[in-house]
Amino acid sequence: MPNGPLPIASDYDAAVPTPERLQKLLAAAGLGSRRAIEDWIRAGRIAVNGDIAVLGTRATPRDSITLDGRSLALAPQPAAREVLMYHKPLGEVTTRSDPQRRPTVFERLPDPRAGRWIVVGRLDVNTTGLLLFTTDGELAHRLMHPSTEIEREYLVRVRGEPDAATLARLTRGVRLEDGLARFDRIERHAEGGSHDWFRVVLREGRNREVRRLWDAAGFDVSRLMRVRYGPVSLPRDLRAGTARRLAPDAVDALVAAAGRRTE
Repeated sequence: MPNGPLPIASDYDAAVPTPERLQKLLAAAGLGSRRAIEDWIRAGRIAVNGDIAVLGTRATPRDSITLDGRSLALAPQPAAREVLMYHKPLGEVTTRSDPQRRPTVFERLPDPRAGRWIVVGRLDVNTTGLLLFTTDGELAHRLMHPSTEIEREYLVRVRGEPDAATLARLTRGVRLEDGLARFDRIERHAEGGSHDWFRVVLREGRNREVRRLWDAAGFDVSRLMRVRYGPVSLPRDLRAGTARRLAPDAVDALVAAAGRRTE
């Protein structure tokens, strides 16, 4: 028999971490969004204890986890998560590096206090406006996941003058190549000659969805700006190409909108 008393259940549970899905574990450590980490796993870039990981692999912070052969440090998630607002200008791409050497949205960001910035969703190179970044990979995943139905609001200028029937069709639903899509709300913002301005709201983050919806209705988008993501609106005094940290109460509101309790 072993010497000394056996550990009670609570001591044992505290001493041995419960394995978690690899993408959740790494996202919670601020190493990337779940979506990005899943892409790394599919590409065979991550190994756990020397074995190439697959989707479904579970691990704990005690395991040896490598990305492209480099060890990953699973430091505890900082208690105070950070969220950054950035006013994306025209011509920047939403990626850390670009093969075409175009400027990226990460180049002008201030350094986080801990961890690394993870972008929440994307804006294409010709779209401007609000981008959110966070050091909390799990929060980024929740904000982008379709099940949370976070509202995205855009200011859009289209060529031509869409009539009431077109606007009704866009709110009922239009069949795109990746399924049915629609705007939750459309409000005419301004009229001017050959172009009309609209505010549109939708709850998905599909690739170029706003542009594709208008294109399916027969109208070209000439300007597109995201002005709100969930409870966070683009401040009028935040100039293009500049960033600002979100205040703690605004971070709490964003966490609540994503369906996560504040810590």
